[in-house]
Amino acid sequence: MAEKSRWRNPLSFLFADRRDEKQVAVYIVREHKRGRSLDDILDDPYVRNRCSEKDVARVLESPEVIRELGNDIVAEKIESIESA
Repeated sequence: MAEKSRWRNPLSFLFADRRDEKQVAVYIVREHKRGRSLDDILDDPYVRNRCSEKDVARVLESPEVIRELGNDIVAEKIESIESA
């Protein structure tokens, strides 16, 4: 059965990263609303196992995440990622 689904969409692997980024964005916003700091959230294995640092920077630049977390927090984190 898995063999058959792979043939239906042989390019599905190209979209896996974007799907992971979307799920990580939802996770970051949810955990932030629960009162956790952004640094703690980004240290979670859930985030680290699904996204590279560049992927995390891209997630943090998305308008939805910026709106939810605030420009200051996101700008500060992107700056620290780029300087590392």
